[in-house]
Amino acid sequence: MELMNADRALWESFLQENEWKPFLQSFSMGEVYGSVGEEPIRIAAGEHGKISGICQAIIVPAKRGKHLAVMYGPLLREASAFAHGATADRPSTKHQAPNHVEILSMIVSELKKIARDKNCAFIRMSPFWSKEDPQVEILRSLGFRSAPLHLLAEHIWYIDLRGKTEEQILMGMRKTTRNLVRRAEKEGVVVTASTDPIKDLPIFFKLYEETRKRHHFVPYSFSFIRAQVEEFSKSHQCTLYVARFRGEPVAASIHMVYGNETSYHHGASSVKHPESYASYLLQWTAIRDALRRGDRIYNFWGISPEGAKKHPFAGVRTFKTGFGGELLELMHCMDLPLSPKYYLTFGFEVVRKWKRGF
Repeated sequence: MELMNADRALWESFLQENEWKPFLQSFSMGEVYGSVGEEPIRIAAGEHGKISGICQAIIVPAKRGKHLAVMYGPLLREASAFAHGATADRPSTKHQAPNHVEILSMIVSELKKIARDKNCAFIRMSPFWSKEDPQVEILRSLGFRSAPLHLLAEHIWYIDLRGKTEEQILMGMRKTTRNLVRRAEKEGVVVTASTDPIKDLPIFFKLYEETRKRHHFVPYSFSFIRAQVEEFSKSHQCTLYVARFRGEPVAASIHMVYGNETSYHHGASSVKHPESYASYLLQWTAIRDALRRGDRIYNFWGISPEGAKKHPFAGVRTFKTGFGGELLELMHCMDLPLSPKYYLTFGFEVVRKWKRGF
């Protein structure tokens, strides 16, 4: 086993072999970060020209502590959260392959080297592994510890589209959600998938800014979203939906269409015309499009844990789960301290978590 160079084709080929294919680990996503001034760090391990594991990271120059962030990586061959027919209720119990310890050790060793060269205080890693995955213990043995905060969504709500019809998905929805989808149709809401996402981005940005002010969240920058849409649109892996009521845009979303998964990534809406229930029809339109494409998964991304009223995703839990689906609980984010500076970040984040009531 050795570190190896992986071009776009080799990287993407390996990623597409995984049961789950998080687009945050895609080669294209690395290009997005590069275009906004954050050089992607890509590590591949394998032998005889065949990849056995990949890991893409970026350097985060945060004031509270410069660090290396790994988003939904690394990915190891046959180490998917859904490997070998596992489900959200029955995650894979297959033990890691004998060389998984070797692969992870090699990847982590290289990450540590790069992080120290870049003067990072720690590595923050949020793998796309179920919380029962045996790889978690490998990370602990390599010095990782639970992070004070999460980096990405760890409670994933999704609809398994395999073998389902539109009617079955509709009947799997909460009754209220199903009724609101139908009401939006009767009210005359029109949802379209943009034929020119770059041109129509200003529509999304206007609604996104309104949503940010209303809900007081820290948004992605317009430059980052634009770079993401530009990059993924090149290969038709991004869809911008706009819902209009009486000709006026009242909701919009950006969906990533990567592999055989559709992910609801960015959403925005207006307070105008709440009687239109446009966001419900927008989601249903995206779900139907995914079903017609033959996608395996419709991924709503994050929701809050049940009963966690102060969680950042608490406000969207009822909306997302109303469409029916299943829960996949991922392992909690983990940190690898590399410098005493890390403990300043740790202390700061513990206090912030306490103040927010988590």
